[in-house]
Order: sequence, then C-alpha cells, then structure tokens
Amino acid sequence: MPLAVELIAVGTELLLGQLTDTNTVFVAQSLATAGIDVYGTHAIGDNRSRIVSAMRAALERVDGVITTGGLGPTVDDLTKEAASDALGLDLELHEPSLKQMQDFFAHIGREMRENNRKQAYVPRGSLVLENPRGTAPGFVAFDSSGKFIACMPGVPREMKPMLTELLIPFLRERYAIVDGIYTRVLHTVNLGESEIDHRIDDLFRAGENPKIAVLAHEGLCDVKIMAKARSAQEAQTLLAPVEAQVRERLDGFIFGADDTTLAAAVHALLQPNGKTIAVAESCTGGRIAAALTAVPGSSRSFLGGIVAYDNAVKIAELGVSETTLERFGAVSEEAAIEMARGARERLGTSYAIATTGIAGPDGGTAEKPVGLVWFATDVEGEMHTYQFNFRGDRDAVQRRASVMALGLVWRLLSRRFS
Repeated sequence: MPLAVELIAVGTELLLGQLTDTNTVFVAQSLATAGIDVYGTHAIGDNRSRIVSAMRAALERVDGVITTGGLGPTVDDLTKEAASDALGLDLELHEPSLKQMQDFFAHIGREMRENNRKQAYVPRGSLVLENPRGTAPGFVAFDSSGKFIACMPGVPREMKPMLTELLIPFLRERYAIVDGIYTRVLHTVNLGESEIDHRIDDLFRAGENPKIAVLAHEGLCDVKIMAKARSAQEAQTLLAPVEAQVRERLDGFIFGADDTTLAAAVHALLQPNGKTIAVAESCTGGRIAAALTAVPGSSRSFLGGIVAYDNAVKIAELGVSETTLERFGAVSEEAAIEMARGARERLGTSYAIATTGIAGPDGGTAEKPVGLVWFATDVEGEMHTYQFNFRGDRDAVQRRASVMALGLVWRLLSRRFS
C-alpha cells in the first residue's frame, strides 16, 4: 500500500481569512509528485486541544500527519506541543538547533530573546529537519506503532526547501517509495469544460494509469494527465499516447503545456513571424498589457498599450470619433473597432486588441448590462469583433475579459501561422 498522509495547516489567521493558505497547495502537489497519497487537508486555529484532536483523528485514518505553521516563539505557537501530546512524547532540547539559532541571531546582529529558545525543543526521539533559512527547526516524530507527525514552519521560504530537500527524501527512503506521479498539463482556451469532457469522455474511463482530470479556471481549461511510474522516462511512455489523443481531439484549442501561459503562447506566434502587437484597454484597465509584459523577451513583440478609460482619452489618444461615442456609446462594437485601429496605427504594430465594457457593479442598463464587453482585433487592417457577457464581480469581469482577449488573439494568430 502507498504511504498515506493528511495535512494540517495551523493558524487562526487562516480561519479568519486574513491569510491565504498557499502552503497546503504546495505540500499536496509535492507529495503527489513524490508518490505519497494525501487523503485529506485541514486548517486548525491556534488551540492546543483542537490541534491534538485533529492529529489523533488523522492518525486513525492514515500513516502520518504533516503540518505547517505554529512553530514560532510566541505563546500561540502550539503545534510542537500538540504533536507531543498526540504522540505521548515529552519535549527535549535539541542542542544543535539551539546553537544554529544563536548563530543566526549573532549573524543578523540581534539579541536572541529567551522565548526563541522554545523553538529548539522537539518531541523526544525526533528526526530534526534543519532550517538554515530561519530559527524554527522542523521534525518528524513517531509513536509506538510507527505512525508519524512531521511538523514544518509556516513561512513558505523556510517550509518549501525543508519539504523538498529533507522531508520527502526521508519519507521516500523510509517507506521504500519507488513510484512518483508525473504530470502533463495541456492548457486550452475558448473551449468549455463540458465540451472538453464530451470530446475526451472515453479517455477518462480508459484506465487508472494514466489518469485524466479537467480543471476549469477563469476562462481557461486544463487537461491534466497523471502517470505513476518509477522514472520520468517510464512516465513519458505512459503519458505520450494519451497526450496525443487529447491533442487530436482538442486540436485548435490547446495553446500550451505545463508552465506555458496564454500570453507566452501569443508571443510565441508573433515573434518567429516578425509581428508586433499593441493593446487599447478600457474596462480591463491594463491587465492585458500586464500579462503580455510579464513574459521575458516580450519587448520584441509587444510595443505598448493605451488605457483609455475616459472618453476624452479615447478621442485624444486613440482617435475614436466623438460622433461614434455619441451615437453608439463607449461600450459598443463601433467604439471597440476605432480603439483597435487607433492603437495599431498610432503605435505602429502589426496587430492590436481593444476592450470596452461595463465591469460593474454600477453602470449597467437593460440594453448594456454589467459584464458586457466588446472586443475588437485589428489584424493588419482586417477587423474582427466579438461580444461577450461575463458573470461575477468587477474583478472577475476584468480578469475573464483579459483572458478572453488574449485567447481571441491567440486563436487568430494560430489560424494564421499554424
């Protein structure tokens, strides 16, 4: 049987929504890749008895518990004490950790307070996980049956290397884990989750290894193909035929794989063909330009953008006609066309994309509701327009419209150059 664990993120701030728990996502993904099954995840506040209860309950179901957070020097950092209670172990001073802590404070020129000494205590017999990036060591402690609790700091820059460099290698060796989970993620745009499911439905049921999952987010859909194998080469043998089938059935909608972003895919089509692009944004407020410039080397194909929110800016900077705005309004197909044309001509690019819409929460009417966005693309003088209605709050409308804009550009370019 594979090693099974549950994850506990400790911190009242997580329950109050004051901090986003990115640690659990990273830990779960890293464990899956290492071939360690995660059966459940939990968030517990800074309460010793509740943490103990959660640990004991989890150990009844799985082989071990992995925690993040609550290893600091303050009175509400209680994870270590809870782990000792859950396992029935006393705490003991780990002298090397104390020495490392003293050296750390001396190096940064600060006095080490007495409460920091608390961090050098670990459950008796623990395997200590060194933390050269901070003051709190991690540890792995075992009960009499061999089940374990592994505790790591909550600070991501301390926790992540401790997990990948120390904890996971230890667990894989101790439990003789030879298989890992290898993943290939294919990114699609302008294709709904239900349509993808329809097209590859039989592949879902074809077998357990590889497995397929479809994940939708913000106008994009990812097809995740996961194989359990002893090596990357063996995994590739399993993944390749399934990936080929998925690509065939979703042809024309897959813009990239793994770490490729939609903006990067746009640049990858523009640059080999010596083409450039500009943006004219109203309701998206510069988000498209931000996505395009986030890609290294983007200056070779992205020349600039104009955020024309007020009508006066649309007129002065993009050459939108006053008559067009008076007759059709700023949120219209006609205005979007003139914005795209103005951006391409004034910035001297091959292509341009323009957005104008109503992001809300106010400003909507029966004819032009909140969420309505017009897009126009100018492809070397050839104009294309699109209208969409997006759901959600202001931020959601802006994000989805930005993704849609990049998706429209990518589709046009892929048809032109692929």
